Amino acid sequence: MLKTYAVYAVAALGEIGGCFAFWAVWRLGKPVWWVAPGMVALAIFAYALTLVESDAAGRAYAAYGGIYIVASLLWLQFVEGQTPDRFDVMGGLVCLAGTAIILFSPRG
Repeated sequence: MLKTYAVYAVAALGEIGGCFAFWAVWRLGKPVWWVAPGMVALAIFAYALTLVESDAAGRAYAAYGGIYIVASLLWLQFVEGQTPDRFDVMGGLVCLAGTAIILFSPRG
């Protein structure tokens, strides 16, 4: 279980970092070379998700969604310097609950 969360954390950092690189180029005027490390980060994201122990890719991706949302809110706080509001926090908690249901429900 701890390995799964660690893999999801690596995936989230890769996805958010990679997407932010593109955002930074086209929205913040950063140099175009920022796209190269962004593409590497996105490749790390995709590879990390293959390491999740799951019988189905769709289930692994669905559970990851909640982790991604919470990681995005942490990025908002610590990288972009904007504090998530109470609705952001409530939404993140709801998503984590959904992730837990997907990951820990008994399968027949």
